[in-house]
Amino acid sequence: MEFNQIETFLCVVKHKSFSKAAKELFLTQPTVSNNIQNLEKELKTTLLDRKSKTITLTDSGKSFYKYAVELINTRDKAKYDLIRKSSKIEGEIEISASSIPEQYILPYIIKEFSTKYPKVCFNVSHKNSKDVVEDILKGKNNFGIVGAKYPSEVLEYIDFYQDELVLAVANKGNYPWPTKEEIECNVLLNQKLILRKEGSGTRFLIDESLSGKGIDSNNLNIVSLIDSNEMIKKMIELNLGISLISKIAVKNEIDLGLIKTYKIKDLELKRNFYFVYHKNRTLSPVVEAFKEFLTDWQGIEI
Repeated sequence: MEFNQIETFLCVVKHKSFSKAAKELFLTQPTVSNNIQNLEKELKTTLLDRKSKTITLTDSGKSFYKYAVELINTRDKAKYDLIRKSSKIEGEIEISASSIPEQYILPYIIKEFSTKYPKVCFNVSHKNSKDVVEDILKGKNNFGIVGAKYPSEVLEYIDFYQDELVLAVANKGNYPWPTKEEIECNVLLNQKLILRKEGSGTRFLIDESLSGKGIDSNNLNIVSLIDSNEMIKKMIELNLGISLISKIAVKNEIDLGLIKTYKIKDLELKRNFYFVYHKNRTLSPVVEAFKEFLTDWQGIEI
């Protein structure tokens, strides 16, 4: 049994496709098929059901899968321990992050981290918090950055930054509330709201906070559901509605006098951002260094 056969098996399971596995592993599809066949021949069993369009695990495949993950983890741990002893922190960090940390916090983190470790580069992808967690649980990634906790026995969360949602409105005189005072929660019932779509950490916090006050977000006058924070801000500026959005996301617009913000009385809208990882999988030395850096990070002054 060879490691390349086991890696091929795990990659096919991950993508449920021989062709996609071949693309990720930079192999030809016949080579991928040959690796799987040789592995099955050695184990004297069929690991993958190839009868339908989507590749699935057989019962034997399900049993072998957990051992395959452990074997690759053990190999990686041995390799990473040796690299760590050489004190060489270099390479690429490929990370998925939810909207707010990706757009407004990660650039500051990367700047400071790169000063300490100049031979590290970043490959950042945007996904909402729920999708980041699901990818980790499915084995597509081992870690990520999210704005909400999704409970799981195999996930560990490290909080590195506290965020606060504020009510953002156009600074055009249409909203008479005193800026420095908190406004009542029921004001939201009479306004046109622009909110993030479900699955984002921001929307999760809004729904949870309103529910605690007996307000169902489905009863609000939601005029738009948007994925992009930049689009939400532009729609606020154009007076198309108001939104609950991260304070750090509207910092520049506040400084430019385009948007003004309010706090909502008795509504808990603070949340942490987290580095989340699978505790049963080995992180590379460069990712371990990044995790430790975030644990000690002092944050951003706004």
